[in-house]
Amino acid sequence: MTDVLLITANVGSLFENLGDLKKGWLCEFYKLVHKLKPQFIALHCQEIGGKDYELNMSQVETFFRLFLTSVEMKAYDRVQGYLDTDFTSVNTFTALGSMYFVHESLTDIQQYNFQVKQFFQLSEKELHLGNLERHPFLEKEKFSPKFWPEFKWTRKGYTRTRWLIGNRNFNLVNVHLFHDASNLVAYDSSPSFYCGNRAEALRYVINRVKDNNHLSLPFFLFGDFNVRLDTRSLIQNLCSTGEIQLVKNVSSNEVEKIICEENDGNKQVLLHIETKLFEYLYTEIFRADNGQALHQYDQELSAFSDDLVEEDIHFPPSYPYSEDCTQPTQYMNTRCPAWCDRILMSYAASNMVHEAEQCENPYKKRKVDERKPTHMIYDNIGPNVCMGDHKPIFLFFRLQT
Repeated sequence: MTDVLLITANVGSLFENLGDLKKGWLCEFYKLVHKLKPQFIALHCQEIGGKDYELNMSQVETFFRLFLTSVEMKAYDRVQGYLDTDFTSVNTFTALGSMYFVHESLTDIQQYNFQVKQFFQLSEKELHLGNLERHPFLEKEKFSPKFWPEFKWTRKGYTRTRWLIGNRNFNLVNVHLFHDASNLVAYDSSPSFYCGNRAEALRYVINRVKDNNHLSLPFFLFGDFNVRLDTRSLIQNLCSTGEIQLVKNVSSNEVEKIICEENDGNKQVLLHIETKLFEYLYTEIFRADNGQALHQYDQELSAFSDDLVEEDIHFPPSYPYSEDCTQPTQYMNTRCPAWCDRILMSYAASNMVHEAEQCENPYKKRKVDERKPTHMIYDNIGPNVCMGDHKPIFLFFRLQT
């Protein structure tokens, strides 16, 4: 058995406030590693350097080198990091960062070289920075402007690495899809205009991972998918006891606000929406029972049910959390909370993961390891700690090798 930990984390706001958030963020990461004791860790990050990447990119290498030198990660004697930091290469820059950690107890692991099409043993700790366009152990691609013609420039894209643990080989794909630029546009239709952009890009990634240039293998696809709840359907439900009003600009006749007031005579505002404002009176609905009542509106990925599978979600929406360190469980009023950050699998990968559940727990007779988790876990990191506007999401499982 090999214990595997997959993590996805949008770290944009972390790098915008590194001084305040770094200690808590790293502490939660180390606590999780200490608790689960995985032998292989894959950390996929998006928006390294944050929105002000030109200013903050100088901090990226320093931050990620902490993983290579920290006492907490000392037992991981082989590390491969790939940080796309060259923002001057505007046609290829994705701001994606992927870190892979191998525990000293794991001897039978190799990484794939896409240029020579062979697996190679890992032997050291390395951090690769820059453009990475021609790196032999990484495939990287920025999405073509055709996926989002309304915007001239975006950092969205994906990277892929390939691994062999024992007799199990698989792809690990780091992905960042397009966001909802306007709450008002998202309300215009169901599904929204933005869903189409994301769907086209995600289908492209799936097809690329399943291409014929290399042997088709099980794959794990994890990152910031930016998937949102069906805004129009959700708002109509939230405002079922009130009246929705579209407030238009006098000169342009374009909707600039959506207001919903209670029909109880008090005219209390239930919901107020603008381009980058989402204020709902009863925000507890997004946290109550981990947001289970909202899953009926989380249908964007269902279009890919023939290719992708996901473990059941039992954690609150991962975005947009407050960046105020004193309010780690509160959502910002900029967007409707949603499960943007996900860990998905191909059916072959899911079958591979669940095989271990049928096997006897190898730690059962070893008293020293009785505290190790013996089941699959899909959850968030730092539920009560400010981790930035995204809570990192992790999947822990045992791989039968």
